[in-house]
Amino acid sequence: MSKLTIPNITLHDGTEIPQLGLGVFKVDPGEAQRVVEDALAAGYRHIDTAAIYRNEAEVGAAIAASGVARDELFVTTKLWNSDQTRGEEAFQESLDKLGLDRVDLYLVHWPQPMFGEALTAWRSLSKIHESGRATSIGVSNFEISDLEEIISETGVVPTVNQIELHPLHQRRELVEYCTAKGIRVEAWGPLAQGKSDLFERPELTEPAAAHGKTPAQVILRWHAQQGRIVFPKTVRKERMIENAQIFDFALTDAEMAAIDALDAQQNFGSNPHEMDVR
Repeated sequence: MSKLTIPNITLHDGTEIPQLGLGVFKVDPGEAQRVVEDALAAGYRHIDTAAIYRNEAEVGAAIAASGVARDELFVTTKLWNSDQTRGEEAFQESLDKLGLDRVDLYLVHWPQPMFGEALTAWRSLSKIHESGRATSIGVSNFEISDLEEIISETGVVPTVNQIELHPLHQRRELVEYCTAKGIRVEAWGPLAQGKSDLFERPELTEPAAAHGKTPAQVILRWHAQQGRIVFPKTVRKERMIENAQIFDFALTDAEMAAIDALDAQQNFGSNPHEMDVR
């Protein structure tokens, strides 16, 4: 039995969510079951997938094979862009692939304001939540204007907003807005997807040496210390374990401030208001 200790965070609807999970974005379906089985064996209890990842069935197979009780798991999936006007049907398709009768969190994947369907999607998610088939609902990649629209029109506040966020792209205004609304921020690409020289920066290498950790662990600790939920992606079991070993140390105020100062508003993923893939 794993000794990994991953704390929970409480969402505004009272649901508890593990602060660190495994994201399976770009995990090949042929490898996904093994990767998720490894994560669950290592002690992870939070798995984040999506319809467009095309590995929901493999995630479900791994859960079924794991022997881990369903009430110990936190499973997230997402509504894809082309399905925003058929949210309830698309959700049932995801449930069928996962082999589950409910998910813990269901998200609208992208706002796509150029199509004007996010509000319709959010209303569908509200109905799904009311039915009990999604314990919590939220959004992904939503900007302030997108959040304002769905909240003002429905009165339903998302529990989370999953956004690209890392030391080079800190989204401070959006994070402040979410915090004020009680929306928890989930960081995807928390390590900048390995597309930068972050791991070589002294702002990370120095605290890593001081705490006996890696630069990646320092970044994940920086996220965790600010109350964010993170999904570092890896297919290697040893890296999964390493990524979770961030709750046994704390960065100093000076170390946190030095990482804060790295913000360059540099994103590596799609701009949410330009992402038009269906």
